[in-house]
Amino acid sequence: MKFDIFFSLSQTEVDGYTPDSKTMFSNFLDQVTLADSLEYKTAWVAETHLSCQTQKKTSLAVVKDFKGEIGVNSDILQLASLVFSKTKNINIGSAIRNILCNGGPIMHAESIKHFLALHELGPYADRQLEIGFAAGRFNFSNAPFGIHPRDEIEITAWHQVKSRAFEEATEIFLRLLLGQEISSTAVPPQFLEASDFRSEKEWLNVRQIAKESSRLLSDDKIQLKKFFNFEIMSLIPLDVSLDKLTLTVGSHDPKVQALCNEFFPTRVFNLSITSADVIEKTHERMRSVFNKEGGIWKRWYMPRTCMVFIDDSPNTNEMTKELRAKEKATRAWENYWRAMEGTLDPDKISSAVDNAVYGSPELVAEKISQKYHPHDRLMLWFDFNNHDSDDVKNSMIVFKEKVAPLIASYGS
Repeated sequence: MKFDIFFSLSQTEVDGYTPDSKTMFSNFLDQVTLADSLEYKTAWVAETHLSCQTQKKTSLAVVKDFKGEIGVNSDILQLASLVFSKTKNINIGSAIRNILCNGGPIMHAESIKHFLALHELGPYADRQLEIGFAAGRFNFSNAPFGIHPRDEIEITAWHQVKSRAFEEATEIFLRLLLGQEISSTAVPPQFLEASDFRSEKEWLNVRQIAKESSRLLSDDKIQLKKFFNFEIMSLIPLDVSLDKLTLTVGSHDPKVQALCNEFFPTRVFNLSITSADVIEKTHERMRSVFNKEGGIWKRWYMPRTCMVFIDDSPNTNEMTKELRAKEKATRAWENYWRAMEGTLDPDKISSAVDNAVYGSPELVAEKISQKYHPHDRLMLWFDFNNHDSDDVKNSMIVFKEKVAPLIASYGS
């Protein structure tokens, strides 16, 4: 089992306290330096764009009760340079970089290529840049950059349209990273069809709108207008090595997973809440589509989040440690749901706590061994709704010194 670490850098209010951004970054650097010394493999960092506080004033407001910012990292490339300069071995990854916003796939491909060109000349050229990429969680982050509904069809079926926009962006992103000369006409058009919708009623509604506007094709598909239009182009620098770049897509869409691997060996993210059935089906599919040039899919190519709450209080029995860890998890989730929705749903909190891993080091090791495959790769999450940096660091230490050896012993 491989152990990475995940940092949310969420600047939300916890117990009446909201740290400023300087404190957030300072705590992060302190924690990632420790993670490096503890030999965590990759530090995955959440990436967020545009202020959640300001979005409350817009028509696109989705997190109206959130106090603070969901995250303060908006550029993994600048952060990577700083982390590399302060650490010795740890790699850095984005979880997840939105390639639809901030100029779209062209800008993101250009920025990454430029970073890699400089990276291979620097003192940290042996480190890996792990770019996780997706379509972005919130519409308010994408709308200023032209990714928003443009007609009645797109308004009605925006969830599906956004997925197709991401598919379009993904091909552009990957082909430009590879140094290809392309124009938007070389990128296949995107369509909506019945299989894109959860119910026949939803599809028939969109289909009727398309029919009335003469947009329904003879094969019962709706062709979408492109979001990215440009003449033939390529990116500079031209001759950049991609050896130190790893790509992981944050999409459950089998079409997107396969598309990525037509161009570049691309891995897949999955959350801890994803069902075991979906996890295994994804592994099975990726064994057939991964890296069309002949690479072999490995189970650890799917990083999975794992929320951990450890209590290792001295002179305390196992039951008390478990209760304390569970209380900590419950408080964290209560604060999260209060921030996201303004109310507390006991069922949601109970489900979320049950999905987390909590207890003494021995119990945490046992739960992880039962919940995950021995060859899984976990992104351990210790800072969830927790601004106590010393507590976060202590959990990181306890996990590596006490939990990880126990997990390893189970497989020996």
